[in-house]
This record gives sequence, C-alpha cells and structure tokens, in this order.
Amino acid sequence: MPVNTIMGLFAKSPLKPLQTHMSRVSECCSQLVPFFDACENGDWEKAAEIRHQISTLEKEADNLKREIRLKLPRGLFLPVDRTDMLDLVTQQDKLANLAKDISGRVIGRQLQMPSPIYTDFVAYVQRCLDAADQARRVINELDELLETGFKGREVTLVEEMINQLDTIEDDTDSMQILLRQKLMSIEHQYNPVDVMFLYKILEWVGEIADQAQRVGSRLELMLSRS
Repeated sequence: MPVNTIMGLFAKSPLKPLQTHMSRVSECCSQLVPFFDACENGDWEKAAEIRHQISTLEKEADNLKREIRLKLPRGLFLPVDRTDMLDLVTQQDKLANLAKDISGRVIGRQLQMPSPIYTDFVAYVQRCLDAADQARRVINELDELLETGFKGREVTLVEEMINQLDTIEDDTDSMQILLRQKLMSIEHQYNPVDVMFLYKILEWVGEIADQAQRVGSRLELMLSRS
C-alpha cells in the first residue's frame, strides 16, 4: 500500500491503519478452509492457487505492518501508548504468518487429513478462524473506544468481546484434544511420517486461536493502561 494511503488512513483516524491491517490478516486466515477442501479433494493445483493467495495476502499484511511502524506519527496524542500500538500490530501480523506457514507445510508434503476425521477437522479449523475473526471484531471497536476516551460502556463491551474470544480459544483446545484421540485410533493405517505431520497440523491450526487470543490480551493490556 502506498505511503500516502497509509498517511491518509492516519488522517482519518490514528487507529484506522491497525484495523485495515487486521482486516487483511483475517482475510488471509479465512483462505485456509477452501485450501484444506482442495487438499481433501486431491486438487493440488487448486490448493497451490489458494496457497498463492494466502502468500499474497500475508505479504500485503506485512507491508502494511512495515508502513505502520515507519509512519505512525510520534507526536500523535492518544490515550494509548505508541509502543503498545506497535506491539499490537506485530501480534496481529503473526496470524497471517501462521496461515502462510500452515499452507506451505501442508502442500509441501501434499498432506491430507484422514477422511474419517475430516468433517471434525474442518469444524476445528473454522472454530480457530472464528477466533481470528473475533479478534478482528475487537480491533474494529478501537474507533469507538477512541471517541469515548477509552472509558465507559464501550470499554465494558470490548472486555466482553475479549472474554468471548477466550471462550472460543477454550473451545478449540477441547476440539483439538478430541481430534488427537480420533487420529490416534486410526494412525496405524497411515504412513508414520505423515501421521507425525498430521499431529503437527492440528497443533499449527490451534496456534491461530492462541495467537488471536494474544491479540485480545494485548488490547486488554492497553485498556488497563488507559
């Protein structure tokens, strides 16, 4: 994104660039469901196309992060610390990195989640992506927080949204445990090396929910300091 566009976003709102970045990050993560569907169908050409889209979106998010770091005005008056804002965008960016890394590792070995557990796996992926989307929703409330001076009912609303994010992350932990148990019951039917990677996929996907929770925790810390 051109520098003048970034500066234009700052002119509209000092928090708008963070929201733009988070939207790009969320879009990047959302590509994982169609990506895994293509893998399940053995359509590796389609999977490669989606992997390319994920990589492109991740690069766009990375560029936005870099521009925010370079162009965030130092004299900007905000009820939040500039360092906290920079750390928040770093935590957001890690979500896009995870999506890129997961898709790259899966397609690198042309891994397919076993059919008997694929439906549960997709539900698990979607719940992890729910966490990323909830983080996006929380970040989108920053404008309202700014207008209220980071006080009052809007703070309570955001705190409730962060609590919902924690609940989603708890759900993904439970879903991952069940998937591990189901995979263990059928792992003898598959290549041992592939099985090791399948367990890692479950872990990597779960990290998306964990990282989304870190975004919420970082914002919560910002609120406590305001």
